[in-house]
Amino acid sequence: MQLFFIFIIFLLWRMFDFLIIFFSQKIIPYLGFFPYADQLPLFNLPRWISALANFDGLHYINIARNGYSQYEQAFFPLYPLIIKYLSLLFSNNQLLTGLIISNFSFLIGLVLFYKYLKDFNEFQRISTIFLLLIFPTSFFFGAVYTEGLFFLLLISTLFFLKKKNYFLVFIFAFLASLTRLIGVFLIIPIFFHLIEKYQILKIKNKERATKMVAPTAIYNYLQPFITSLAPFLGLGLYCLYLWQTTGDPFFFLTSQPIFGANRSSHLILLPQVYWRYFKIFITAAHDSRFYISVIEFLIFNFVFVVLVLDFINIFKKNSNLFRISSFEFRVSDINRLGLNLFSLVNLLLPTLTGTFSSIPRYSLFSLSFFIYIAQIKSNFIKYFIFGIFVILHILLLGYFSQGYFIS
Repeated sequence: MQLFFIFIIFLLWRMFDFLIIFFSQKIIPYLGFFPYADQLPLFNLPRWISALANFDGLHYINIARNGYSQYEQAFFPLYPLIIKYLSLLFSNNQLLTGLIISNFSFLIGLVLFYKYLKDFNEFQRISTIFLLLIFPTSFFFGAVYTEGLFFLLLISTLFFLKKKNYFLVFIFAFLASLTRLIGVFLIIPIFFHLIEKYQILKIKNKERATKMVAPTAIYNYLQPFITSLAPFLGLGLYCLYLWQTTGDPFFFLTSQPIFGANRSSHLILLPQVYWRYFKIFITAAHDSRFYISVIEFLIFNFVFVVLVLDFINIFKKNSNLFRISSFEFRVSDINRLGLNLFSLVNLLLPTLTGTFSSIPRYSLFSLSFFIYIAQIKSNFIKYFIFGIFVILHILLLGYFSQGYFIS
């Protein structure tokens, strides 16, 4: 019954977004200043549907159709590869194929996410799902972007990690790091799971030392360890491809500045990013780019503060969390700690390029943020956040669909 309810919520979310796009076309002037914009009509879809391929979506379609062109190696390969081969089932319409992949992946991911949250009560589980759907940039999950596919791979990795199905964890973590760079940091929740497993095995081995067969003990330790290599193997495979085709195994990073957004290929620390934004607020003209910078700044800080509070909350629940001499966790604690640290890395990693650009979109994978907000006891605070999210969702999707860079 709950899964049917999630399906209904998903359909309502899709209908809500399409209505926003439809009416935005009648209210907001079209800008459409992005590469390959003239190709959208070629896919013979209504503009309120094809708008979900604006900006990066058309790069993924172009890669699926023609392979990588100069500097497009910044986009990881799995999503366009799936579009390329599945488009044969949909009359070679890569835009339609991308939408189907993204939406189907996201729906399955929502179901797994609901099951992953089984340690929480029913209201908190539904609230977490609802928060994710109304987040200001959640429309990217259903667009021709990697968000929907990566969400499925991320949740699948976490879900099967809790189930201790290491073969499936290996597969999904490997594929995740072929989809987005942040996929390689799935090593964080995997690492904390290894700590938990090591403690459990250590206790069990002591209890049945006389019965324990050496090969079995070795297998129990090695299986999850081998699993931890999966994120690095996925990224390593792409680096090998880049090395062979461009001569630069890290071309996905060095090509980033070509796509604008004031990104740097050199390391920029967070205080420098703050300084850049303060200068924008003081000196920049109050055009659409200024207001996007304000939204980027506010969303980053809100998500960051919540993740820090979540970390403190986890720490308080287990005061000996970091005492190596008594390294003991409850299972829920260690899983939440791994997810929290992954969420923090997911948020902070893009800022190392010197900007908060696209942070509203990247924040979607800081899942601890949504879990923490869903557990807030004050209904007033929670509903206030809901209302702000819905308003920003309508505005950002409306302008994105009309060709304004949002995230």
